[in-house]
Amino acid sequence: MDAKARILPNGEAAPAAVLDSPTNPMVTPLLTDLYQYTMAYAYWKAAKHNDRAVFDLYFRRNPFGGEYTIFAGLEECIKFIANFKLNEGEISFVRQSLSGSCEDGFFDYLRELDCSEVEAYAIPEGSVVFPKVPLMRIEGPVAVVQLLETPLLNLVNFASLVATNAARHRFVAGKSKMLLEFGLRRAQGPDGAITASKYCYIGGFDATSNVAAGRLFGIPLRGTHSHAFVSSFMSPDEIIEKSLKSSDGSTNCEDFVSLVHTWLNKIQAVQWSKSSNGMFGQTNHSELAAFTSYALAFPGSFLALVDTYDVMRSGIPNFCAVALALNDLGYKAGGIRLDSGDLAYLSSEARKFFQSIEKEFRIPGFGKTNITASNDLNEETLDALNKQGHEVDAYGIGTYLVTCYSQAALGCVFKLVEINSQPRIKLSEDVTKVSIPCKKRCYRLYGKEGYPLVDILTGENEPIPKVGERILCRHPFNESKRAFVVPQKVDDLLKCYWPGTSGKPRVELPSLKETRERCIKQLEQMRPDHMRRLNPTPYKVSVSGKLYDFIHFLWLNEAPVGELQ
Repeated sequence: MDAKARILPNGEAAPAAVLDSPTNPMVTPLLTDLYQYTMAYAYWKAAKHNDRAVFDLYFRRNPFGGEYTIFAGLEECIKFIANFKLNEGEISFVRQSLSGSCEDGFFDYLRELDCSEVEAYAIPEGSVVFPKVPLMRIEGPVAVVQLLETPLLNLVNFASLVATNAARHRFVAGKSKMLLEFGLRRAQGPDGAITASKYCYIGGFDATSNVAAGRLFGIPLRGTHSHAFVSSFMSPDEIIEKSLKSSDGSTNCEDFVSLVHTWLNKIQAVQWSKSSNGMFGQTNHSELAAFTSYALAFPGSFLALVDTYDVMRSGIPNFCAVALALNDLGYKAGGIRLDSGDLAYLSSEARKFFQSIEKEFRIPGFGKTNITASNDLNEETLDALNKQGHEVDAYGIGTYLVTCYSQAALGCVFKLVEINSQPRIKLSEDVTKVSIPCKKRCYRLYGKEGYPLVDILTGENEPIPKVGERILCRHPFNESKRAFVVPQKVDDLLKCYWPGTSGKPRVELPSLKETRERCIKQLEQMRPDHMRRLNPTPYKVSVSGKLYDFIHFLWLNEAPVGELQ
């Protein structure tokens, strides 16, 4: 949306909001914790609200027992920053929610508040990221940046978690399999579902069943029918309109139902002659009616759910009869879906059946008919199927994917690292919770084989690491962990996505497809031992020697000195 330029108190024009609002209309300045407004008032009361602050948004531990994370949610964050503005109704509610002693001047201040003085730097969305490295660096007046904290964390935490979950499922499934996100009905509410669909796509899934997400984001849609559709039919007599035109429109089959039955009789004749165990008998004709009816509705994309009654005795033969009838008219069936049972065994048996049909009736390519599997799949299930051997071409994954069943939250934090050019540090008895102070630059150093070796944080004014020049990389808190690195390539990770009125060039937000492609490319660049499911090698995150010395100087300076009696 375009917004008219406003005039700032200093007479300069504030930049117009040229970005759309966040996808979810609930993402407003009120989508925050109360203490952000109580602190904003306290800053204002102390005349500190315009102090220039720098905050880092980062996480402390990779999710799902892995050693990498996918950064997601940036686009929504930048849209929120670009459109940050309280309306009168929101200001009125903030007034009601705070103490009655709050002065009117504070609400006048809120009335004029926007993010024109804020600068937002971030690692590009879809990047592979690691603990302690700032995903975003937000600079600006401390009160307004504090008001951004909770919504930014909300927009990044789940988005990054579910994108990482999707990437892990993609890694286990392999590049050749199609992954379909089927989690809408099991997701945590409408926003959880929409968010999951978007970020599963970024993480490497190919399509979604979520129609709303397809409309909002342009994600490819996939879906066929449920068991209810199959069981709703009682007999082929229910099919009234039986005619079907050929795919090129040149001919018309007046009785497609009879054509299907003809093919079923041929299939059964062949199978009876080859079967010694009586496995192939009469199929369920109400199921056949459902498949036929669905094929008449969608002849160009017929895909059948074959486990309503019996996969091998009924579902597969019935599907093949309809598929072969469609083939006579120039159509190619989309395949089958298995939603229960032993997926490894059933997919293998189905493949053998398709191959026998191809050979017996000389139908080129029929043996490669697509097999989709669903039924509460997760990483472990996919891994088990790979070990057992299977013939599944596509996976429909829902509950465990979109709810991030194996880990509830990523745990991103938003910490003050500098105010009025003075570095600040947050100390803790738990060393993992000690923050890395000051405004920093972040670089990714690559080795001779093209893999990333280490991410290094430096002070803002330190020299940029150079290709071919040795640099000392130190663990931020462990004195003995250090190494020299001679990088063959250096990436400057933090880009400016919102410059405010600083005049700095702004990096344009990429399309969803471009973000997905970035994610896939970055994952391919990672060293395999960092990616494996079991006992992955930790990726190194370090600081420069100069920043290491400063961290520990500030630590000692800020930590109280005890006294023994």
